[in-house]
Amino acid sequence: MLAIVAGEGALPGMLLETLEDAGRPICLAELEGHPSDLSGLQAPIRFRIETLGSFIADLTTQGVRQICFAGRVARPPLDPARIDAQTMPLVPRMMAALQQGDDAALRILLSFFEEAGIETLGAHQLRPDLLPPPGVLGQHRPGDTHKKDADRGAEVLAAMAQADVGQSCIIARGQALALEALPGTDWMMRSLVAQEGGALGQGAVLVKAAKPGQELRIDMPTIGPDTLRRAAELQLAGVVIEAHRVMMLDAARCIEIADGAALFLWVRP
Repeated sequence: MLAIVAGEGALPGMLLETLEDAGRPICLAELEGHPSDLSGLQAPIRFRIETLGSFIADLTTQGVRQICFAGRVARPPLDPARIDAQTMPLVPRMMAALQQGDDAALRILLSFFEEAGIETLGAHQLRPDLLPPPGVLGQHRPGDTHKKDADRGAEVLAAMAQADVGQSCIIARGQALALEALPGTDWMMRSLVAQEGGALGQGAVLVKAAKPGQELRIDMPTIGPDTLRRAAELQLAGVVIEAHRVMMLDAARCIEIADGAALFLWVRP
C-alpha cells in the first residue's frame, strides 16, 4: 500500500486522481494543523511531529510499504511535552534535523521511514508527466539578454545552495532583483507585486532550479499556473526552470497563461 502525506496546493489531488484511476490502494495522511484540500474527500490519518514514531508504526501495521510527500507544509515546531513513547528514540536526530537547513532535515526525516521498511517515492515518479520536456514551451521565445539572465540566475542559485536556502530568483540584465528564502517563490513574487505596484517593467526573468544534491523525492521545486499569473502581474519577460529537476503542475494551463501574457516559458537543459 502507498501512503500520501498531503499538504497544501494542487499536487496531492493530482496524485490521488491518478492513483485512484489506476485502482491502486492508498491511505491519506496529513500533518496536524496543515490540512490539505483533500480532507473532505477521504478521512486522513492525522499526526504530529511529536508522534512521528507512532505514525510510522501505524503505517507499517496497515501494510504501507511506500510513501509520497506531496504539497506544501511549513516546518513544524517541536513540543517536548507531547512526544510519545514510540517517538522518543527518534528525538536526538529530530532535534538535530530542526537545527539544520531544509535539505539536511528532510534527509533525516526520510531515514526514519526507510529504517521502518517504507520506501519514499517522489511525486514525479508517480506522475512522470509533471516533468516537462526540455525546450521552449508556447509561442514566445527568450532573447539573447534573457538567456544571459538565465545563466546568471543559475549562478546565483548555485551560490545560494551553499547555504541550503532558496530555489528561485528574479534577474534583470544580470542583476538579482529578488532571492527566494524560507517563505517560498510565491511569497517572493507577491512581495514584489506589493512593492512595485504590480509590475517590474525591466524585462526580468524568474529562474527556478533545484539545489545541487537536493532530495528531489520530497522537495522537488515546483511551478504552476499561480506562478505564471504572478509573473504576468510583475510583467516579467519569462520563466525559466531547470529541465528534469523542476515539476510543472497543469502544464497546458501554464502555457496558456504564458502565451496570453507574452511570457516565454523555457525548460532549460
